[in-house]
Amino acid sequence: MPVPDYQTLMLPVLRHAAQGETRVPEIADKIADEFALTKEERDQRFTSGQTVLHNRVHWAKFYMTKAGLITSPRRGRFIASEEGRKVLARNPQRIDVALLLGYPVFKDFYRGSSSDENGGALSTAVVAQAPAPTTTPEDQIEAAYLTVRTALRADLLQRILQNSPSFFETVIVNLLVGMGYGGSHINAARQLGRSGDGGVDGVINEDRLGLDRVYVQAKRNAPTNSVGRPEVQAFVGSLVGLGAAKGVFVTTSTFSNQAREFVQHLTQRVILIDGQRLGDLLIEHNVGVRVSRLVEFKRVDEDFFSEDE
Repeated sequence: MPVPDYQTLMLPVLRHAAQGETRVPEIADKIADEFALTKEERDQRFTSGQTVLHNRVHWAKFYMTKAGLITSPRRGRFIASEEGRKVLARNPQRIDVALLLGYPVFKDFYRGSSSDENGGALSTAVVAQAPAPTTTPEDQIEAAYLTVRTALRADLLQRILQNSPSFFETVIVNLLVGMGYGGSHINAARQLGRSGDGGVDGVINEDRLGLDRVYVQAKRNAPTNSVGRPEVQAFVGSLVGLGAAKGVFVTTSTFSNQAREFVQHLTQRVILIDGQRLGDLLIEHNVGVRVSRLVEFKRVDEDFFSEDE
């Protein structure tokens, strides 16, 4: 099952907090077991690096702290308050924002964190009636980021297809140099100077000293024109002819399943980079893109507020 939303996690978090002082990582592991999360689900991360599960446990704890159900006796640790234990004694089926709004202190906090489209605070009545979001702020930021990134990736591939094969060669050279191959743009361009049938074809140094080389082939294909096993097999044949053990095949489209299966059982190391991964690499290494806005998020510095005993 997917990682539960932060409101679903409120009740199990409070139950664990009622057993004694604890920390988010300790509770996260126990909750992962309770919900039978797979390793992939436990390891699922935001692009910031934080795991989704830890993030949602944190927000569940944070909201209940604001309502007075959880208290923090010391840095990094928390426990259920007397009010939190009273809530559990009523054997609730669920704890969520709707329940927390029954506490005036939380209602004041929630009203203060909600605003109308003009920036003004919403009335208590409006806040009480409005459905609580099922996602945490990080969930919403991540979704927006991925939406923008997906659109940018598609735009990059479209621009590549609209330009000439020689321009595609420039893109590949810039990307490989940005990733640390080829030594310099001049050296990389010399190695990748042969163009043909809409792509580039050549050998590039794996390191600046040229101790090892990588055979590169790139195909500027339309999205519907998938690269099949015969093309990849011919590429591997070229590797053998050159005495090369490593190769990278890049396409702006996709690879067939047969092509992907073929490279998994080779003695040579062959990496297939499809259009989606190509777009991601261009973004990651700042090829053809520029920063339009930087948004900085800050957290409380726990060490700053820790007094030496």
